[in-house]
Amino acid sequence: MHARLLALFSLLIGCFSTAIAASALTPSDTLVYVGTYTGPKSQGIYAFRLRSDANEPSLEPLGLAAEAVQPSFLAIDPSRNLLFALNESASWNGQPTGSVTSYAIDRTTGKLRKISETSSAGAAPCHLLLDRTGRNLLVANYSAGNVALLRVDADGRLGAPQSVQQHRGQSVNPARQKGPHAHAVTLDPAERFLFVCDLGIDKVMVYRFDAEKGTLIPNDPAFAPLKPGAGPRHMAFRPDGRFAYVVNELDSTVTAFAYDGSGGRLTEVQTVTTLPATFTGRSTTAEILVHPNGRLLYASNRGHDTLARFTIDPDSGRLTATGHHPTGGKTPRHFGLDPTGTLLAMGNQGTDTIVLARIDQATGALTSSPRVASAPSPVCHVFLPPAGK
Repeated sequence: MHARLLALFSLLIGCFSTAIAASALTPSDTLVYVGTYTGPKSQGIYAFRLRSDANEPSLEPLGLAAEAVQPSFLAIDPSRNLLFALNESASWNGQPTGSVTSYAIDRTTGKLRKISETSSAGAAPCHLLLDRTGRNLLVANYSAGNVALLRVDADGRLGAPQSVQQHRGQSVNPARQKGPHAHAVTLDPAERFLFVCDLGIDKVMVYRFDAEKGTLIPNDPAFAPLKPGAGPRHMAFRPDGRFAYVVNELDSTVTAFAYDGSGGRLTEVQTVTTLPATFTGRSTTAEILVHPNGRLLYASNRGHDTLARFTIDPDSGRLTATGHHPTGGKTPRHFGLDPTGTLLAMGNQGTDTIVLARIDQATGALTSSPRVASAPSPVCHVFLPPAGK
């Protein structure tokens, strides 16, 4: 029996690490890249092709796209066929810092070719964002409690961090908030201000962002406060820029803010739970997403293992809970929206699966596909749309 289990485990690992599939890709294909935590099950970044056979969406595995160390979070530049990945580690090249790697995407195979790697300016980088110009990569370093800006050359080569802002302070949770923990970087729709959710100090820090100069300067006001012990994790703006939403990891809530884009000011409007009133177990939130139509919001619950669904009032920005959708696995972390805005890809880190769900554009209700994809320890997924779109 032990030998059979070992053989089955080896087969699964082989499926995860198979070379890129031989079937030729076309310019009209949508690709999905999955960042993972590496170890016994994972070797790096994995690629999939989005398919829809008989109107049922699925992910066709293309295998290992690039070997990498802890490539947890990804960002993509479809116009230049570039992909950027964090290496979520405590050291790099003998330095007490994580790193960031840039890759060129081969659209004919899905493989990634490494272009460059550089320091993230702090230990355990956990989130990154490429600005609209493609010249600036913004990185949140969790353990270091700071945010860094890296310049990107035309060919995707990364420069050393040139603007680093260090957070300070602590909050009320002794296990998670003894110091700053920058968890996410978010630009407002006009890309004039950068917002950094800091889980360790219960603040969303605000910086004036200059894309031309590649600089970050503390704003006035310098932050928006969250309830002590909330643990702000990720943030999303409504497309019109009037409202922003922060998912709080430690108390499983979402806070809605009205946004003054002229001064980078956030004013709290409402805080709501992501869990049903009857739930009594342990759960933390992870990701938040506002649909491009501006009417729908989703947040992931790790423990309850669902996506919480909300509608957004067009005038007040307030949220109304509309239910919970099971993700089909354990510990749903990140979830990504496909280029058409009709599908969500829900990654279950605890059960090594990705489940696609169709979105009802009017109600936000989700319908999961029965075609479940295997992916080792999935953390993040990004979509590369068809060429020219």
